[in-house]
Amino acid sequence: MAKSKSQYQCTECGSVFPKWQGQCTDCNSWNTLVESAVTATAPPKPSRFAALAAQSNTVIKLADIQAQDHPRFSSGVPEFDRVLGGGMVPGMVVLLGGDPGIGKSTLLLQSMVTLAKTTSALYVSGEESAGQIALRAQRLGLEHANLSVLTEIQLEQIVAQLEILKPQVLVIDSIQTLYTSELSAAPGSVSQVRECASQLTRLAKALGITTILVGHVTKEGTLAGPRVLEHIVDTVLYFEGDSQSSFRLVRAFKNRFGAVNELGVFAMTDRGLKGVNNPSALFLSQQAEWVAGSCVMCTQEGARPLLVEIQALVDASHSPAPRRLSVGLEQNRLAMLLAVMHRHAGLQFFDQDIFINAVGGVRISEPAADLAIVLAMVSSLRNKRLPKELVVFGEIGLSGELRPAPRGQERLREAAKLGFTHAIVPASNAPKQPIDGIEVIGVDRVEKALAALRDKLDCF
Repeated sequence: MAKSKSQYQCTECGSVFPKWQGQCTDCNSWNTLVESAVTATAPPKPSRFAALAAQSNTVIKLADIQAQDHPRFSSGVPEFDRVLGGGMVPGMVVLLGGDPGIGKSTLLLQSMVTLAKTTSALYVSGEESAGQIALRAQRLGLEHANLSVLTEIQLEQIVAQLEILKPQVLVIDSIQTLYTSELSAAPGSVSQVRECASQLTRLAKALGITTILVGHVTKEGTLAGPRVLEHIVDTVLYFEGDSQSSFRLVRAFKNRFGAVNELGVFAMTDRGLKGVNNPSALFLSQQAEWVAGSCVMCTQEGARPLLVEIQALVDASHSPAPRRLSVGLEQNRLAMLLAVMHRHAGLQFFDQDIFINAVGGVRISEPAADLAIVLAMVSSLRNKRLPKELVVFGEIGLSGELRPAPRGQERLREAAKLGFTHAIVPASNAPKQPIDGIEVIGVDRVEKALAALRDKLDCF
C-alpha cells in the first residue's frame, strides 16, 4: 500500500516544503504555505497530447523567423473584443477572474452562444449542471441550440472530448474545480490548479483551441491559486465593479496579443451584459445643478480616453486627526498632493477632513488625475463651483510643476466631442494647432493653474 505523507506548498509560487514555516524562502511571501496530502506513486505517464505539443530542438536565428500577424475572430461581444486586443486568436489562453455573481459566466455564455452559430464551441462547467446552464440561457433569451455543453471536472475526460470534438473555442468554468488523476491532491489545491492549467495550455497551443479559464478570486481581490497561473496564460482579465451596481468593467492586466489596461464597459440587464458605447456618460454626474467640489478629468484606459468626474468634500475636522479617504484613487498620492498645495500654493488642509471619490466606481491609477483632485479640493474648500464645461488632466510633481500626460491630443479631442469648451492641461500637452470647439490653457505649475481659473475663467 502506498504510504501517505504531508507536504506544504506555497499558494503564491507553488514551491514545496517538507514542513510548515512562516515565510516561503523562494518568493518571500508570508503565511502562504498550505498543507496537502501526497501519496508516493509511480511517476505520471506522459499525456496523450504531449507529442502534439512537442517543439523542435533546432536553434534558429531571430532574423530567420518570419513574423506573422495572428488571425483574429470576434467573440460576438464587441466590448469583450476590445479588451482582448481586437478579438480572439487561435490557441490563445485567457484567464478571467472576478467576484462571485459579478457576471463572468453570463458574459462567457453570451459569447459562446454567438460563436456557436458560426463555429464549434464547447462550454465545460464544473460548478453548474447542464439544466442550470440551460435555464440561465433561457432566462437571458439566448438561442443556444448549437452550443455544446459538458459538465465534468476530471481533466482526462475533458481532454478525451476535446480530441474528439476539436472545438475552436473552449470555456472552462472554473479552473479551480478541475482535477487530474495523475495527482492525489484534492481539486482546487495548488498542485491541481497548476497542473490542469498547464495541460490545458499545452493542448490549446497544439490544437489551436482558443481557451478561456474562469478563475476564483480571494477576499483581497486577486486570483486564487498560485501566481504561476497568471504566467502560464496569455491574457489575464479582471471583472471590476460592485455586484450591486448595474455597471461592470472588464480590464486587461496582461495580454500577449494586445495592449494592457484596455477597458470594457458593460451594463447588466435582465437580458445579460450589454456593451456601453459611450462609457464617459457613466462617469459624469447627471445632476441638474453643478456644485462645488466637482471636477472633470480625461483619463486614458488603454487606447480609449474616458471622461471621469472627480468629487471632493473638504469639511472642518472635529478631531485631532483629520480623516483622509480616497475611493477609486490612490490614497498615498492624496497625502502628497496636500503637502504640495501647502508648500507651493499656500493652502492649508491640516484641520480639514478630506474625502475624494471617482464617480461611477471606476478606479484611476494614473498620476494624470493629480490636477483634477487638487482643483476639486480647492473648489470644495472655497465653496466655489468650477465651470461645468471645464476638463483638466496633468501630473503634479513634488516641486509643484505640471508634468505632461501621454496621448494628450486624444484626450482633448474626446473632451471636445462631448461638448467641453475649456481645458487646463500641462504646457507640454498644449496643442500646436487649435482644436475645434475647445480652448486649451497650458500651464507649467499648480499655482498658475489656480491663477488661470481666477483670471481667465472667473473662478475663485
